[in-house]
Amino acid sequence: MNDIAVIGAGGWGTALAVLLAGKGNTVRLWGYEAAQVAELAATRRNDLFLPGITIPEGVLPSHDLAAVVKGCRTIAVVVPSRGMRGVLAMLREAVPARDAVIVSCTKGIEHGSGKRMSEILAEHLPDHPLAVLSGPSHAEEVARGTPTAVVSGSADPDAAASVQDTFSTATFRVYTSSDMAGIELGGALKNVYALAAGVSDGLGLGDNTKAALVTRALAELIRLGTALGGRRETFQGLSGIGDLMVTCFSRHSRNRSFGERLGRGESPEAITSGMAMVAEGVPTARGALECARKFGIVTPILDQVHAILHDGRRPADAMRELLTRDLRPEQDATGEDVCR
Repeated sequence: MNDIAVIGAGGWGTALAVLLAGKGNTVRLWGYEAAQVAELAATRRNDLFLPGITIPEGVLPSHDLAAVVKGCRTIAVVVPSRGMRGVLAMLREAVPARDAVIVSCTKGIEHGSGKRMSEILAEHLPDHPLAVLSGPSHAEEVARGTPTAVVSGSADPDAAASVQDTFSTATFRVYTSSDMAGIELGGALKNVYALAAGVSDGLGLGDNTKAALVTRALAELIRLGTALGGRRETFQGLSGIGDLMVTCFSRHSRNRSFGERLGRGESPEAITSGMAMVAEGVPTARGALECARKFGIVTPILDQVHAILHDGRRPADAMRELLTRDLRPEQDATGEDVCR
């Protein structure tokens, strides 16, 4: 068994720590807040981010990042996208082992640069093998051992296989892929579309509306994701349609819940101020829209989500604008999606 570092003691970081400790590993769980780390160690619970789960003794909470990463050959980075650069600067100073595989478990697109999380990792830790882990995987269910399947992606086949071996259990099945861009983009963009699905729920529009919205969201995700370097087949797999479905429909989804509250008339600022955890679709919407404009990709759903979040557009007006767009075929003669 191994010593494994998990950087980030939120819900997903804690769930992964519980999963890995269940295999007999010693898991060093780093948290940014010293008081939270002390509470985790004393109570063996993380009721703020992952209520109802007992943290096994194999998980060692710590606020000392250098001690957490020392000697670890697998380091999972599980922090909010907006905090990624700051934490990675600290991680670089902590001097992880040169052969440590750094695994991004964060879903987002950086506002301003349009960079994926692995690209930010590569800036800070260029000499390390890098991988990503993503797919339809709510923390609450993973921590309870609900059967789950995800994808480990890396340009280095050995790194992808190492992550597969490290994280796979009888209930957590890990596939591998070389398409890091597609895996990350699917995981990031689906959060934006889950906001739209939640708005539909908040407006009380029913199953027909939501099914149409999610179907068109997948087409839009593929259109933008392939322009940004992902492969179409990746978006048709676990980290694309799989993650999109679970995030748009699940009661556990923070992004869907955030959107539902928007649909009911709450402001983005009020919702954000009352949430302990981050709804990653909110910051990602800005970075994603910047990318869409840069590459000239038509993204009507993304446009409306961004307008609700940042331009004050009323959700009912946004939905009306989507429904009254010019009529067109669903696909052209070659079977390609038509959105011009």
